[in-house]
Amino acid sequence: MNILGLNYIFHDASACVISNNEIKCAIEEERLSREKHTSKFPVRAIARCLKQANLTLDEIDHIAISVNPDIAVAKKVQYAASLGPAAREFLYSEIGGQNQKHLAFWNWYNHSWPVSKARRPAVHFVDHHYSHAIGSFHVSPWTEAAVLAIDGGGEWRTAWMGEARNGTFSQFSETLFPHSLGTFYSAVTEYCGFKVEYDEGKTMGLAPTGDPTRFFDIVDEMVRVKDDGAVELDLSWFDLPASITGRFCSEKLITALGVPRRPGEEIREHHRDAAAAFQAVLEKNVLKMTSMLAARTKLPFLVHSGGVALNSVANGKILQAGHFDDIYVMPGAGDNGTAIGAAAYVYKDILGNREKLYHVNPFVGDEYANQEIERFLKSAKVTYRKSDDVCLEAARSLSDGKIIGWFQGKMEFGPRALGGRSILADPTRAGMKDKINAEVKHREAFRPFAPSVIAERASDYFETTVEVPFMLTVFPVREEMRAKIPAIVHVDDTARLQTVRRDCNERYYDLIREFGKLSGHPVVLNTSFNVMDEPIVASPYDAVRCFYSTGIDILYIGDFVLEKEPAKATHVERGTQVPQLSIHGGLDLV
Repeated sequence: MNILGLNYIFHDASACVISNNEIKCAIEEERLSREKHTSKFPVRAIARCLKQANLTLDEIDHIAISVNPDIAVAKKVQYAASLGPAAREFLYSEIGGQNQKHLAFWNWYNHSWPVSKARRPAVHFVDHHYSHAIGSFHVSPWTEAAVLAIDGGGEWRTAWMGEARNGTFSQFSETLFPHSLGTFYSAVTEYCGFKVEYDEGKTMGLAPTGDPTRFFDIVDEMVRVKDDGAVELDLSWFDLPASITGRFCSEKLITALGVPRRPGEEIREHHRDAAAAFQAVLEKNVLKMTSMLAARTKLPFLVHSGGVALNSVANGKILQAGHFDDIYVMPGAGDNGTAIGAAAYVYKDILGNREKLYHVNPFVGDEYANQEIERFLKSAKVTYRKSDDVCLEAARSLSDGKIIGWFQGKMEFGPRALGGRSILADPTRAGMKDKINAEVKHREAFRPFAPSVIAERASDYFETTVEVPFMLTVFPVREEMRAKIPAIVHVDDTARLQTVRRDCNERYYDLIREFGKLSGHPVVLNTSFNVMDEPIVASPYDAVRCFYSTGIDILYIGDFVLEKEPAKATHVERGTQVPQLSIHGGLDLV
């Protein structure tokens, strides 16, 4: 039984293959097209997944798509009627836009399996929030759990709350457009001058630099969770639907908080305070929802999904509140993961398979053998050498203060680099965070970096009792450890943690362990192998290109090592134009 899962309607297009009770491969289209958060039909990801799974198109039995175009059509028409002259534009955007994207699928489908073919795979359109919530449960470690999905929106739902018990699902409540916690958070992302449905992680990183109390009472009026668990916005604070108005923030919101930041402008104190207040109010409402779920289900585990589940600070607060013993957040908790969720839903709920699927290993992407890597390095005419022990050598480089590129094994799935396609550095050096932001990532100085720690030592450094292999939960750094690993401690003394087990990623674990022997701390600074506004590298070509266009010192790619010659100091006369790397990664003359 081979199932192809697809996501392409909203953003973060992706594909996956589930075959015989196993996720064979899952890849985001952006990694291959190099267009971040793309919503284009994932033709490249489909081809790569099939190749990795060693399948042909003719061997696909079912196709699962993570949106159901037949849901809420009447509600969309009814809502459009309330918009007056904008009704036609809204319906074209909501229904016509989706139909155009589905047309791209059907064109691909009919080209791949012409009508003349006797055998064509069955096509299943799965409700978007079922793909999030129920699909995530199916690949979680548990057989019973409370289930919560919160995002900006799907076909018409924006949140789903329920439980999985005794093989069945029960819905407790749902939230419908235009009411949405995701929309609420997108408004402050827009207000702070970041890209909506793109840069919410920047807003989360900015929030600890502000004062949450300054605007808390104002922001708290904007949203609430009702007694049934549904979210309700005070719509007067927002200018919706944003697909028609072109913005999320109303004049009322701007008057209350102050002048919004334009992209590229200085981040001012009131922008920081707004981010802090929205983050605090988001946490308050998410915690109310999880508290209600815990009280109603009496279950020890929570499966959390949707774009809001990528708010790792809120995830940490759920655990700290004690509502659940542990939570599962899929590596691709946003729309990218709905390709897996839809395929899992079809496998379990439509086809009735009893076997449990698991997505506890995020390394389900493609990989390159040493022979393929060396063939490329030779063709690129770069200088390289082979290492006898890449983990030990890389650990020594980190100990020497080098910034390294780490391209090893299968590519991880989701927005976080987890030791397959990572940039790594020594967290014990206080200036390392600023150095990487300025010389490698070319991004805002306030943005933090994450620690990876071997799982058995996590509680020595961080206030946690659970493992977090997907880097989607923030924990306080233990007070006695903050000065020892300063480069990964955020301004609020927290860190977005990744725990690493050897049976999940042997080479990455061994690197961290060897570094621990040298430094005394089995923790490394880990950030995604990319520069700002580019997807994580996917191929040897991407890795070498990023290596030579940034301040990375050494690249470890498979068993091969690429090093840069130190720049020779030269005397520059005053007034001479010197090429320098700009924040955008190009050459500026300054």
